[in-house]
Amino acid sequence: MAVTGAEAIARIVADVCERNATSVRDAAERIRRTLADGGLLRPAGAGHSLATVMEVFFRAGGLAGVRPIWHPRVLPLHGASASTAAEREPGLGRGVAEEAGIEPRDTVLVVSSSGINPYPVEIAQVARERGATVIAITAASASRAASPRAGARLLELADVVLDTGAPRGDVTWPAEAPSTAAASSLAATALWMRVQQEIVDAAPDVELWRSANVEGNDSLNRAVAARWAARIPEL
Repeated sequence: MAVTGAEAIARIVADVCERNATSVRDAAERIRRTLADGGLLRPAGAGHSLATVMEVFFRAGGLAGVRPIWHPRVLPLHGASASTAAEREPGLGRGVAEEAGIEPRDTVLVVSSSGINPYPVEIAQVARERGATVIAITAASASRAASPRAGARLLELADVVLDTGAPRGDVTWPAEAPSTAAASSLAATALWMRVQQEIVDAAPDVELWRSANVEGNDSLNRAVAARWAARIPEL
């Protein structure tokens, strides 16, 4: 019996969570320790990987101790073709990371499906130089099959790799000749949800954001923002 589109999506989520179970626990524990030690989670990415960065930062139910590392030039809404060029530009990621104030107690979460472009690779390199933990969300097999544009691949620089399993080209449907239905964003979101579940299970008191569209939460969020604003200017 042919697999339906909905079944294919469900399989992607189930498979990626099962294959990454050990890495998810490792990533969650490292982030939990970072926050307990007074560090910050620093998500970074370019292009559509910024969708995952947005899932990590200032999200209903998300961790409060998060400060993104980003530059407007890598945001597709700021200029789609230009953002692709910026991601490949040597030096941009290093400059952004060097100005980001990364500390040894931080965890830097770098999201890049291909993991081969200078922007994410340079951010991971700077994070390692600063002594921070590096977690990568990337498509491992697809990354290994591609030629690195920055002398290294993101997965080679990470302490923990969360593998989305997305195929090269990032399309999954129809199964016999894929041309649509990118899997990397869906898989990355599923992995991040699992990481958050593990963190909250281990540290139920970890500070979280609440939905701004539920009555009573605005005052709770203002109190959270007041506690973090000095360290997270983006709030």
